[in-house]
Order: sequence, then structure tokens, then C-alpha cells
Amino acid sequence: MAAFDALPGAVRDGDVIAHFGNPLIEQRQLASGDALAPLTDRVLIEVTGEDRLTWLDSFISQSVARLRAGDSTELLVLDPQGRVEHAAAVFEDGTTAWLIADDADAEKLAAWLQRMVFRSRVTVTVRSDAALVGFFAGGAAEGRLSAAALNGVPLIWRDPWHEVQPGGHQYASVEGHPAADYAWSVAVVDDATTLTGPFAGSLAAEALRIAAWRPRWSTEVDERTIPHESDWIRSAVHLNKGCYRGQETVAKVHNLGHPPRRLAALLLDGSDVVMPAPGDAVFADEVEVGHLTSVAMHYEDGPIALAILSRRAPVGELIVRSRETDIAAAQQVIVPADAGSTADVPRLTRLSRRPLGDDPRNAG
Repeated sequence: MAAFDALPGAVRDGDVIAHFGNPLIEQRQLASGDALAPLTDRVLIEVTGEDRLTWLDSFISQSVARLRAGDSTELLVLDPQGRVEHAAAVFEDGTTAWLIADDADAEKLAAWLQRMVFRSRVTVTVRSDAALVGFFAGGAAEGRLSAAALNGVPLIWRDPWHEVQPGGHQYASVEGHPAADYAWSVAVVDDATTLTGPFAGSLAAEALRIAAWRPRWSTEVDERTIPHESDWIRSAVHLNKGCYRGQETVAKVHNLGHPPRRLAALLLDGSDVVMPAPGDAVFADEVEVGHLTSVAMHYEDGPIALAILSRRAPVGELIVRSRETDIAAAQQVIVPADAGSTADVPRLTRLSRRPLGDDPRNAG
């Protein structure tokens, strides 16, 4: 964190660098691949030993036993009832499996992994000294960083969210899923003090994540969360692999449909300067149907949010009730109420993106 604090214009908000002066400009630069985003709220976990992949594969939701050097994926650790306990990005360099977890989950995940070692030839180490930087692949930013390569392979994780992974399944029934443009990557850098701008803060990175409907452990997960509710099966669950904790719930809900809750994307009324906050209640008429999990100001769409809703929440306009006012919200269904492999859901058109000045929500 100290090395990133020294970057010109860095403005901290707790444990993160929120921005470098203008979050909306930073979003544009990040999305175009020009900016680097210091990730001070992620932690690197090193998993070494010759049994590491088969060992991980035995209890996580994803299939990792055959990962090759340079492969990226992500995993979930579920409890016996199929609820999400931990989540992490996974990068294999041929000698080590590197996990990237949200800061609030990393120590708990590492401790849980260590308890699962038993006689396996595996060592789990938290690398809290590692500097992590996010960027969008294919732009100038990637060429400005020097990724660590402890075993000869650059440590760069490529987010698998951009497409449905082998063994996965997408519940979102839309043409033009926003994840297709989400070329998010995370690099472990040798020396953060050598990085050059432009830089983007967490406000920019989170806005682009929310716009891509991408769930995150620190925001979309609570004590009730199962993978189906946030469409996480598309990238973090392999439906055809062998036994693991929570598999029965995963298979049952996927085959029969009807997860108890569902993630939705909200386009919020931008006519008021008030921004709601995660945790604010969502209403359909006067009935509370859910709550916000993530909120951001997007450089094209204006105020946007992700919300976890009851399965019975109606499809249509909703109301977000913040401390200060009620905010109208147009709803985009991400996970249908009858999500599952037996569901026959008509494909919808994703709500269009317009420049802020042309958005009818901001008119008059």
C-alpha cells in the first residue's frame, strides 16, 4: 500500500485508492486499456507442491486438475449446503497455483486451505507483500508493467468472466452480454514504484465490474449466497466434475431451476444528485424485494447498481429506498426466476448504453 500511496494524485478511502482526481476519466482510460489500477484490497496466496492441483480439485467448485502453465480460472469454496464461503482467482504457472482473493476473505481462505492439507504434498502461503495491479488487456497499460515471473511464467491472471467456461452455464438470457467486453486482468508486479500512469482508482474499476454484471465475494456474497443467484456458474463452477462440497445443491438447483434469489442490474434515475449505497432496500411498489450489493457512477450509463432480489420480485421498474430519497430503477434481469438447465427463457435485449447527455433518465 505504501508504494501505491506514493503514486501522483492518489486519494485513499480506507484500504483502497479510490481515485486519482477524476473517476470518470479514469474509467475511460481503464476500459480502453490505457490505465493501471492498483489493487490494494486483494491478497495473493501461494499454493505449491506436486499435489496442489489435484488437491484443490477435490473440494472446490471448478475443475483445475489439468490446468497448464499460463492458464487462468476461478474457484468457489462452498459449504455442505452449497452456499458460497470463499472465492478466488486462480493462475497456474507450472510450478505454483496462485490464488487472488478479496482482502477480507484471504486470511480465512488460506486458513481453511491449510486445514485441508492433511497428508497432501501442498504448502499454502499468504503473500501479503505482493503488489497487484488491474488493467484491461490489449492496451498500452499492459506494456508498461513488469509482471513477476518467479517460475518463468509472467503472473498475469485473465478474468474468465468474459465468456462461459468449459463445464459452466450462463443464466443471463440476453443478446450481447456485457461480459464480452470485460477483458479484466490482474498482474503481480515486481516493483510498484516503477509503474507509470495513467492510473485508475477503485471507483473506476468497480464501475466497470458492475457494468459487466461481474459478482465479487466482498460485495455479492452473504451467508445465504449460492452460485446460481449471481450467474457465477458461467465462470467458477464446472457442472460435470467429480464430487465436492455443496455439489448436490449445485446440481439440484441447476437441474430443477428456481434459485431462491436472483441478481439484477439496475439503471438508476440520474436526475437527482443522491447516490444510494450498498445495503439500501429495493421495493416493488410498497413491498421490499431485495437490496443493493454494489453501486457506481458509470461514465456512459450514469448511476448503476447490482441488486440481489427475491425470486418472486417482479420484472420491471423498481424503487431503491435510500436514507435521503426514493430512486426509480429500471431493471435488467441477469438471473431469471426459473434459472436452470430445464428453463426455457426467451432471450431479452440488454438495456442500451447511452452517453450521459442522451440518457432519457437524465432529461429535464
